[in-house]
Order: sequence, then structure tokens, then C-alpha cells
Amino acid sequence: MPERIRVVGMVGDVPVAPVEGDLIIGGHRHLAAVAPLAARTVAIEGDVRAVLDAAAGEPGAVCVLASGDPGFFGMVRPLAARFGADALDVHPAPSSVSLAFARLGLAWDDAVVVSAHGRPLADAARVAAATRKAGVLVSPDAPPEALGKELLTVGCEPRTVAVCTRLGLDAERIERTDLDGLATGRFDPLSVVVLLADDGVGDKTLAWGLPEAAFAHRAGMVTKAEVRAVALGKLALPVSGVLWDVGAGSGSVAVECARVAPGLDVFAVERNEDDLARIRANVSDHGVSVTVVAGAAPAALHALPDPDRAFVGGGGVAVLDAVLERLHPNGVVVAAYAALDRAAAAADRLGNVVQLGVARGERLPDGAWRLAAENPVFLAWGPAR
Repeated sequence: MPERIRVVGMVGDVPVAPVEGDLIIGGHRHLAAVAPLAARTVAIEGDVRAVLDAAAGEPGAVCVLASGDPGFFGMVRPLAARFGADALDVHPAPSSVSLAFARLGLAWDDAVVVSAHGRPLADAARVAAATRKAGVLVSPDAPPEALGKELLTVGCEPRTVAVCTRLGLDAERIERTDLDGLATGRFDPLSVVVLLADDGVGDKTLAWGLPEAAFAHRAGMVTKAEVRAVALGKLALPVSGVLWDVGAGSGSVAVECARVAPGLDVFAVERNEDDLARIRANVSDHGVSVTVVAGAAPAALHALPDPDRAFVGGGGVAVLDAVLERLHPNGVVVAAYAALDRAAAAADRLGNVVQLGVARGERLPDGAWRLAAENPVFLAWGPAR
């Protein structure tokens, strides 16, 4: 194991702190920029696990070079997960996204930032299309023009586009265009694509518990808005990670989770063919990224990555047990039941249960109001016990 790991951000080809260590790790361009080096070097080729293994095998000090701020969609997360945050000395540079918005003279605290690295480009495009102000990190496998084509495919409304290329380098360039120009042009993949609607003011509104009418559903078979709102609160959604919606029905919970936390990898598992079509329609209508999985739990769960969060909307206690077997440490499960015996069994496993009784206001013929009660729902939640 290394003594310490020094993580140094770079602005273009210039490190913001001294490059020191017995082993220097970085991309080919970064290693060339700081050459010659007396230390041993390892080039990052795209396999993060190989880089982590190389660092783990070094008994001395390790230095990792990274573009911009390595804590922003960068190497800090995998390094901290492998070696612990206390082993890292991080020296951040301005991120490529902050540089892109700075070059445009725009604030970006109201922007949504999405990366096309390591995720389907269509998913990144749907997230970007659903917001009024976005910065998209593209890559050689997903260059700016490919993003433009995907944005048109998912029906993105008109946007002002800025392709910010090779930021911090001598070849830095800003090209302004629109979605058609983005889709038909040819651009350097070492870019950040900024997408702006109208006045360029973002719309980071934290809201959930959409009305049932916002979703296609089968004869009222949809998690009610108030129940959904409480369930999302109990899930305590992280910024990133994996979420399962098991027995997804209309997919309303999966869609709302993806809206609130677009950095999550959301999987909606459902066995009914008609409901699967509705989930896909709801995903498309809300412009979110959700992977729809056809099949019955627990068998349909085998090929999925282990969850950090899970909502169980059907299948009984056996499905809940299958979910808990796969749940990451410190993960959270929320399970909804109409029957008290199932809710009690779930509470034994999770530690918490509540009955939600909702009464909605309705107008009477004379114009007065009355309260009409919905069927009660039990929510159990917590980590595995």
C-alpha cells in the first residue's frame, strides 16, 4: 500500500501543485507535459481498476495527475473508495465545466452537469434535454456531434449551444451554434458542451410527488402522489449510485427518483408487458434516464448492479429479502404494502413502518368541500437488520 496518494489537478498542461512521488499516474498527455520524471510512471488507459491496482502495489508515495478538479467526475471518488479519504492529498484545479462557464461569462450554480463518460449517451442527452441550463462532459466515444444527434432524437427543445474545447491549452476554442449545428458539425472530443434555453437561467427546482395524471397508468394502478412523496423522503436519495424500483408498475417512483437525482443509475423492474410500455412512455415523457428491466423479481434482479437504494412496490416479502441480500452497506430500502401482515414482516427486517392515510378534498354539488379517503398504505423503510 502507498504511504500517501497525492492527487494533482492540471489546468491544461500545467499542474497546480508540485508533481512528487515514487510512482506518477496520469493520462499520456499529462505525463508528457511534466516529463522528464525520475519516478516510475503508469499511464491511465481507461481501466480505472488497473490504475488502482498499480497504486496499491506501490509501497512509496503515489501522485495521480488529473484534468481540472479531480473531485468533480474525477479520480478522487475511486481512489477514496479504494484507499480511504484520509490517504489522499488533493490539489484541485478549476474544473473544465467551471472554465467553460467562465469563458462564457455565466454563473453555473443553477446548471445541471452530466457526464457522457461510462454511461449511454442517450441517457446523458435525456438528462440534459430536461433542464434549461446544462454542461455536458463528452468523450472520444461520445463526441459533441454525437451528443447533438441524441439531443434531437430525444426531442430536445431549441438550445443555444457553446462547444468549449481544450480549455486551458494554447488551442482553446469556443464555438457557438444551435442543436442542428451541433449535430451536423465536427468537433474536438476534448470539450465541454454548454446548453442554454432562452435566457440561460437554470431551473434547479427540488420538487417531487407529481400528480398521478403526470403518468400513464393502468386503471389507477400508480403509487399515489402523497405516498410517493413520503417514499422519496425515506429513500434519502444520494447524488450518485444505483437505485432499483422493483415491481415498478407505471414507473412513477423510478421516474421521480431520476428527476430528483439525475446522477443515479435507476432501474425499473416490471413483469407486465403493458406496464413495461407505460414505464417507457413515462420515462420518455419526463425526459429522464431509467433502465427498464423486463421480468419478475427476484430472478430479474440477478444481472443488475447492487443497489444503494431500492423501492419495493410489489412481490411480497420474498422479493424484499432478495433485495436486502444485494443491498450495499449503508443502503436504504423502502417497501410499500396494502396488507398489514406483509408490512409487519417488512418492519421486522427494516426497523420502521408507518401507515399513510390520505384524504383528498372534493367539491360537493353545492360548492362545499368534503374529504374522500384513499385506501391506507403501509411503508416500511430502513437498512437491513
